[in-house]
Amino acid sequence: MEVIETNLQGVKVIEPKVFGDHRGWFMETYSEKQFQQSGINQIFVQDNQSFSSQKGTLRGLHYQLDPKAQSKLVRCTKGAIFDVAVDIRKGSPTYGKWFGIELSAENKKQLLIPRGFAHGFMTLTDDVEVQYKVDELYAPECDRGIIWNDPAIGIEWPMEIIPVLSAKDEKAPTLEEAEHNFFYEE
Repeated sequence: MEVIETNLQGVKVIEPKVFGDHRGWFMETYSEKQFQQSGINQIFVQDNQSFSSQKGTLRGLHYQLDPKAQSKLVRCTKGAIFDVAVDIRKGSPTYGKWFGIELSAENKKQLLIPRGFAHGFMTLTDDVEVQYKVDELYAPECDRGIIWNDPAIGIEWPMEIIPVLSAKDEKAPTLEEAEHNFFYEE
């Protein structure tokens, strides 16, 4: 497994080792031991999976408030997505900045998104499946979001279309208006 740092502290790209032969391939998608050896100490407590039938579906930008904040380990197991993390830690030198990467069934990359970041993705193909681990259970009372096209963040989504959104995501506030209780710690 290779761990690649990004421009956002704590956000990491994980590239599992893939072993292939004439039968197909095998990879470890998660190893507590390997993650700890790489300095990743989240203990994941829940696995989630989503399916999006239509290219251009956008989910996010989502997060949970403290004390129920979640770290996520995201991978795409069918199709392809553009996956994004946004730093929403007050006082952070990268506050309001974002990192995006294509995750796909083909490239097998994963994105680790720590607490204090909003997360979202846009589907790049039809029939997309995304699986992710979280280190805190879902808490609807702490569920929050930021509008996907907040000009103050300026995410460069890969498709210039009006995305397919949930009613909740259509009404999400800007980063400036959103409730978030994360603070940067050096």
